[in-house]
Amino acid sequence: MPTEHAILLSYNNQEEAFRIPVNPPELSIKEAGDGSTYKIVGGDEINAIQSRKLTEISFSSFFPGQAYPFVNTDELLPIPEYIALITKWMDAKRPIRFIYSAISFEPGAQKSPQEIAINMPVTIEEFEWKPVAGTSDIEYTITFKKYVFYNAVQAKVKQTTTKTGAKKTTTTKAKAKRPNEKVKPKSVKVKAGDTLWIIAKKNLGDGSRYKEIQTLNKITNAQAKRLKVGQVLRLPG
Repeated sequence: MPTEHAILLSYNNQEEAFRIPVNPPELSIKEAGDGSTYKIVGGDEINAIQSRKLTEISFSSFFPGQAYPFVNTDELLPIPEYIALITKWMDAKRPIRFIYSAISFEPGAQKSPQEIAINMPVTIEEFEWKPVAGTSDIEYTITFKKYVFYNAVQAKVKQTTTKTGAKKTTTTKAKAKRPNEKVKPKSVKVKAGDTLWIIAKKNLGDGSRYKEIQTLNKITNAQAKRLKVGQVLRLPG
């Protein structure tokens, strides 16, 4: 049964991304509990079960210095670009997205192919690389840890009086907003059909803030009517 494997790493909602060019021979996925062990009277031990630790994923492979027949991407980057992207993402102190897909094809079968997939936000915990003697290749080992988005949730306290006159307090939590992986841009390129109002609406969430963009970039009213495609505009904080 032939199987197609793919590992994709992406940053900022795929603003930057690449596919691992040479699949690793194995993928290590670590799931662990976070229980604590205590000794009780009599010398016996008990285990207090806690929530699971964050998933860890690691693998080893190499970045090829040439287009070997087994390279599984049509967009092979120069090795320094792979290393630069990974170190840049680590320095950004933001999560990236790890996607692993394994699709199995049954020869001559009529049913749909079976797919095993992992798609989760992660942080890059370790990245170690070294040249391979006698070649232009670079061997590396990389480790990821699952990232859990979190938001501060406002709690509302409500006090009521029961029929007996007793005070009853209840606490409710507001629904947390869905986290956004995308980094808020500090500048934007003008696209065909863009106006200052559209740019303000899309990037600042409020089209009426177009005046702030106009003032920040010293754009005249006449220029605002004829924005140039590809023009870079700074955005207010």
